[in-house]
Amino acid sequence: MGDEKLVVSSGVWPTIKPFVNGGAAGMLATCIIQPIDMIKVRIQLGQGSAAHVTKQMLKNDGIRAFYKGLSAGLLRQATYTTTRLGCFRILTNKAIESNDGKPLPLYQKALCGLTAGAIGATIGSPADLALIRMQADATVPAAQRRNYTNAFQALYRITADEGILSLWKGAGPTVVRAMALNMGMLASYDQCIEFFGDNGFSEVSTVVGASSVSGFFAAACSLPVDYVKTQIQKMQPDAQGKYPYSGSLDCVVKTFKAGGPLKFYDGFPVYCLRIAPHVMMTWIFLSQIKKLEESMGL
Repeated sequence: MGDEKLVVSSGVWPTIKPFVNGGAAGMLATCIIQPIDMIKVRIQLGQGSAAHVTKQMLKNDGIRAFYKGLSAGLLRQATYTTTRLGCFRILTNKAIESNDGKPLPLYQKALCGLTAGAIGATIGSPADLALIRMQADATVPAAQRRNYTNAFQALYRITADEGILSLWKGAGPTVVRAMALNMGMLASYDQCIEFFGDNGFSEVSTVVGASSVSGFFAAACSLPVDYVKTQIQKMQPDAQGKYPYSGSLDCVVKTFKAGGPLKFYDGFPVYCLRIAPHVMMTWIFLSQIKKLEESMGL
């Protein structure tokens, strides 16, 4: 008990607390949202509507198809979400201190969200690459499948076969997506918390309402970049060893020529349904974790 008090009073726990809480909340949310994420990825890979994709997944592989890549999804949350939510809270707390304790204007929250998203995505990019490849594996012929057994084996094989820097393949779009998503998600959430709180909403209504708004803006801001990122990360060379896209910009140009600006929003309803519930559950879990810690005196 004395050791616990020493850790808390020394400042170690307050420093790591936002990171631990954010990662735990994100991992819990991922366990629930994984099936919707699988459907979203397959829609982006051109396999049809949500209903068709769901029917084919059940027919070919059963329920387990919806949880393929879960280990990579959890690893992604343990790296990416732990970092972005922890950094965002640290950054906003520092900014509030510099602002003499006054609430931050929206643009400062947005800047904090952009920065936290970039840091988190850089650290979480290898796990994100493993997740995309594991989810996309079942969409290609058996001879072309990578057949990763879990996230750690995927990271090992990518490093051994393609070099350690390949773990950050597609990191550019990943970072840009994270910056867009976190700008929409984190800034709007904090802004809504203040608005609902100032207007007498209950705690539950405030969390649910703010989470819903932040989920929508996170999806709207990030889907175009997410689409490009997915195309880059899942591409494989043809028989001549040539990749379909030379880079992110080339993917943007070819996609725009093929389907116009709305092509980047393929699967938006499912993507929004995936992002918004994950955002809501993350904030709700985070709120409950904080309450539990308060009851324990942490």
